[in-house]
Amino acid sequence: MPREFFQPEGLRLAPTYTPTVKAGNTVYIAGMTAVNENGEVVGRGDPTTQTRQVLDNMRLALQAAGADFGNVVKLTVYITDPRFREPVGQVRSEYFSDPKPASTLIVCAGLADSAYLVEIEAIAVVD
Repeated sequence: MPREFFQPEGLRLAPTYTPTVKAGNTVYIAGMTAVNENGEVVGRGDPTTQTRQVLDNMRLALQAAGADFGNVVKLTVYITDPRFREPVGQVRSEYFSDPKPASTLIVCAGLADSAYLVEIEAIAVVD
């Protein structure tokens, strides 16, 4: 099965991983965080703003492989506080329409940077 690795334009260059990998018709999106193209954390302390940045980054990652939010079949969402569930969910509803993808929500003690409140990874299938 052929594999393609993408460094989407508009995303910060990650030195240790590839943000988007396409294997056959399956697209794997690495955990997206609220970091802009310049490596700056967006929305410090604000889960709503961070979720928008995360999903805007995910849009770029999906587009690099010829996919969009309608192709997403599975999400894994990491939040650092259970109180973030509702604001994250509200923003998600702006990006995903029915039928919504399968999803797992994990409340964790922390992410790779203490400023990150939300991280989301995805799997998409393109025809």
